[in-house]
Amino acid sequence: MKHRPVVMVLVFTFVLVTRLFLAGSALAHFGLILPSDDIVTPEDSKTLTLQAKFLHPMEGHYMEMVKPKRFGFLHMGQKTDLTASLEARKGRGADQDNNFTYWETSYTIRKPGNYIFYMEPSPYWEPAEDKFIVHYTKVCVQALGLEEGWDEPVGLETEIVPLTRPYGLWTGNVFSGRVLLKGKPVPYAEVEVEYLNESPDNPSKVAAPSDPFVTQVVKADGNGVFTYAMPRAGWWGFAALSDASWKLKKDGKPKPVEIGAVFWVHTTDMK
Repeated sequence: MKHRPVVMVLVFTFVLVTRLFLAGSALAHFGLILPSDDIVTPEDSKTLTLQAKFLHPMEGHYMEMVKPKRFGFLHMGQKTDLTASLEARKGRGADQDNNFTYWETSYTIRKPGNYIFYMEPSPYWEPAEDKFIVHYTKVCVQALGLEEGWDEPVGLETEIVPLTRPYGLWTGNVFSGRVLLKGKPVPYAEVEVEYLNESPDNPSKVAAPSDPFVTQVVKADGNGVFTYAMPRAGWWGFAALSDASWKLKKDGKPKPVEIGAVFWVHTTDMK
């Protein structure tokens, strides 16, 4: 009987660690395309640096990323492929001891208009969820005053098409978009929202008081349309998840694939 307190402590510790592990494994994944500028004016540098990453944005935890299958942009109805120009880079997240791999390229703006950068990543195996993850990711950069085409779909398997102009947004503005799967709206799609907690707009990081504050969740209406108001300056990611109609093999066994439609927008404080 005298060993009972020790046993109870060990059991309690095991349960606590297990819960923490399970909570950590359920963190929202986001594909990210991070441009060096979201609005290019005549006075700005015309050369954009673009980083492709895979991460938990709010926690600042990054996953190892292999080279994307496709990376490019849509401008005035024309697509340009930049996949071959991607170069591997190493970085370190806020809570990580080991470096992670991300990808980077640059592009020099030569014509005015909206540049919708997009990425189809290589499938990421998530053992905690026993499935692959593929997040089709987009961000829009406006250049030199011409504002046509920001609501054009790229034609990805799943994507968010903005209904709000996705740049020139003040903190507190709303962002609205429509979730598409194979070109058709997704009724009542669940959309996860996270803040990129490393923004130069706000050097001080956000401390979430509890887990529900990390990932916001909104539901689309019957036409696949959702709306969210962004309370802080910086980059915000929106991810609508679906199950793919196809599977990929892991160790010879077919596994489910989560496909995500991800869109990033930037907000600025009024001063």
